[in-house]
Amino acid sequence: MKFENQTVIVTGGTRGIGRGISEAFLKEGAHVIATYAGNDQAALKFKEEMNTEKLTVKKCDVRDENAVVSFFNELETSHPKIEVLVNNSGIRKDQVTAMMTLAEWNDVINTNLTGTFLMSKHAVLKMMGNRYGRIVNMSSIGGQLGLPGQANYAASKAGQVAISKTLSKEVAKRGITVNNVLPGFIDTELLADLPEEQRKDYMKDVPMKRFGKVEEVAAAVLFLASKEASYITGASLEISGGL
Repeated sequence: MKFENQTVIVTGGTRGIGRGISEAFLKEGAHVIATYAGNDQAALKFKEEMNTEKLTVKKCDVRDENAVVSFFNELETSHPKIEVLVNNSGIRKDQVTAMMTLAEWNDVINTNLTGTFLMSKHAVLKMMGNRYGRIVNMSSIGGQLGLPGQANYAASKAGQVAISKTLSKEVAKRGITVNNVLPGFIDTELLADLPEEQRKDYMKDVPMKRFGKVEEVAAAVLFLASKEASYITGASLEISGGL
């Protein structure tokens, strides 16, 4: 129970990798606030299945600073201290660069990158007073590989790593660490919507010849969010099967 009595925020924490991360923290005793963008049905189903008072699900548009400020203000009474933030909210809208619309670019950048900035900014303001905090950004190996059709996604994920480098230096003296987890191809709904031939092609590229599991990603997040990882900051940990 390494996270007993700690408050953990997981954005996009009700489905896919985010849900796996939320479940892992709950098993370790944390109070988890899992945010979601709009799928009320999935969020309520997750809450019912977990059946614990330690899980709170909250709708929050991480792209909107007013919504983010309201979110943190609402936590003042119930969770005055925030120990961990996992920036997991993310979307993908693939298109070759020459055909990508500005809306497709902005939607991905605003959710994946601006959302990370806004949530980190306001979480840090809470953490600094306690002189302790852990921020883990769910970036992606895609930010380094630059897969075709993912200019927006790759830029957003590379940007998360860049933000963490700067922020980690700004808050290190306050006992706050900022790190990144870079998953490769993880078996979630983000891969499920790919054509079967593309899935096979991606799997061929992985030296381990399989997609990763959500639990394997969650284990890395828990380590970087732990007190034992106190001397690791500004770092990126790849969970990619050797890509």
